[in-house]
Amino acid sequence: MREQCPRLPSPSHTLSRRDTHHNMRLEIITPDKELYKGDAKLVSVPGVDGSMGFLDNHAPLITVLKAGEVKVTMPDGKVELFPVKGGVVEVMKNTVLVLAE
Repeated sequence: MREQCPRLPSPSHTLSRRDTHHNMRLEIITPDKELYKGDAKLVSVPGVDGSMGFLDNHAPLITVLKAGEVKVTMPDGKVELFPVKGGVVEVMKNTVLVLAE
């Protein structure tokens, strides 16, 4: 007698990761002041090797930033831009820390 595989739900009954993503913590700090501290849905930064974006639960990462804009999609969907002259970004434990010039 053949064993039957358990039935899996059809894709239409499951939510994709895109539909279920959560927010992460974000801090953007310069030597003079804190530009932003709060939640974000998506953070895009100008890395020296190209632009990169981070969603919740991104793998740990540290990289150097070049001059450009940090683009933040807020939990309500609004987008804010923060100009930077360079710096460093660290992603760890669902937190993005931007140390900017």
